[in-house]
Amino acid sequence: MNIKNYEDLSELEIDTLREIGSIGTGNAATALSQMLGREIRITLPEVRIMGYNEAIDWIGGPEVITAGVLVSISGEINGIMLAVQPLEFVNLIMETMLDKSLADYTEMGDMERSALIEIGNIMISTFINALSGLAGMSLELTVPSMSIDMQGALLAVPMAAYGGQTDYLMTIGANFIAANKEVPCQLLLSPDIRSLNHLLRKLGVEE
Repeated sequence: MNIKNYEDLSELEIDTLREIGSIGTGNAATALSQMLGREIRITLPEVRIMGYNEAIDWIGGPEVITAGVLVSISGEINGIMLAVQPLEFVNLIMETMLDKSLADYTEMGDMERSALIEIGNIMISTFINALSGLAGMSLELTVPSMSIDMQGALLAVPMAAYGGQTDYLMTIGANFIAANKEVPCQLLLSPDIRSLNHLLRKLGVEE
């Protein structure tokens, strides 16, 4: 039976998506570690199905300025994925790749933006590749785009794309650990409802 909204997901279906989130986020951490040339571990990923306002509060609040790298997904499923990059995460990247840190996002130039886009793209691509392999699906990604804005505005993008179908988002979050310091970073995956049903069928989840 097809679900009509994210909130219709059963416990079995949510548990399956949590497992996907755990594997995908773990792979993203491994890719980040290899790119930065330093050990990057990850805390146990947290996967939630949340409403728009709840998701904004979860990642820090609507008025907090942050960076976001956005990629559209097409192929067997359609959707978008957003890597939310708080300043602590940005400085982990800056200190490792460029030997500098930023007091705020206004200090970011073209080189810094390019580095963050590349990191976001690698994390998202690695996650989607893991999802594609586990579900046996063919997926394609667009060229990533980056925005620096209030978190409420960043999350308005997936809600504008699919808000007519559902008021909920699938949110995946974990803390990266580098040099014994936890650094937050969130990946927000938002497939349309048809795609979510197709994904669950491919994963063999039947209710």
